[in-house]
Amino acid sequence: MARPTRVSRALSQNFLADPRAAARLADLAVSDRDALLLEVGAGKGALTAHLVPRCRRLLAYEIDERLVPALTTRFSDTPQVRVVAGDFLQARPPRTPFSVVGNVPFSRTSAIVDWCLRAPALTDATLLTQLEYARKRTGEYGSWTLLTVLSWPRYEWRLVGRVGRYSFRPVPRVDAGIIRIERRRTPLIAPAALPSWRRLVELGFSGVGGSLHASLCREHRRHRVDVAFRRAGLDRGVLVGEVPPEPWLRIYEVLFS
Repeated sequence: MARPTRVSRALSQNFLADPRAAARLADLAVSDRDALLLEVGAGKGALTAHLVPRCRRLLAYEIDERLVPALTTRFSDTPQVRVVAGDFLQARPPRTPFSVVGNVPFSRTSAIVDWCLRAPALTDATLLTQLEYARKRTGEYGSWTLLTVLSWPRYEWRLVGRVGRYSFRPVPRVDAGIIRIERRRTPLIAPAALPSWRRLVELGFSGVGGSLHASLCREHRRHRVDVAFRRAGLDRGVLVGEVPPEPWLRIYEVLFS
């Protein structure tokens, strides 16, 4: 009998052990059966097995070389699955539309999300992350992060589910959240305007002045900023993290019209 593979702390491994949670994640991830699907960190194949009947093309990436042989053997008779040995973050994004799904190592979440957002052909990503990360990125705490606001014209962020920590082996210290990032079919801002959007948002998050209003007044006339705040329905003393993405869009319309 083969000895079980020891968990790698360096790779931040927490294997999904709850079949119901795996099936739910697969359901949320696959919206187009014919689309190319990339799985991050296939591990022992717990999620992969639930993805197989839901998709026709699946690239299952696994960085831990100890797990690859068994993973390859498990899906050797499944033609739509190709196991890829190596680091997902080093992979070249496909040129055709594709989706990403995975039980993401908590320590690598930010890097994997950045990879997804940089991929020109990505349509959506459904990721099982640390619950706190998922809540912060989707405004569940009543506050919004720089990354979410910056990417909002092109991507919608949603918290679509929660998975308790006892669904993993070994059991992590915290629960997990299922975050879904979807590329908008029509961007809320024209691509040519994205650099000015970035400048505005980064200025607002600079923290200079103690409030969003004060930060924006560093580069824009106070009268125009006042008009923008009224259009957005914001108080002049509001802190930058308290402002959802939609009011940011109203501010942008006034200051860059």
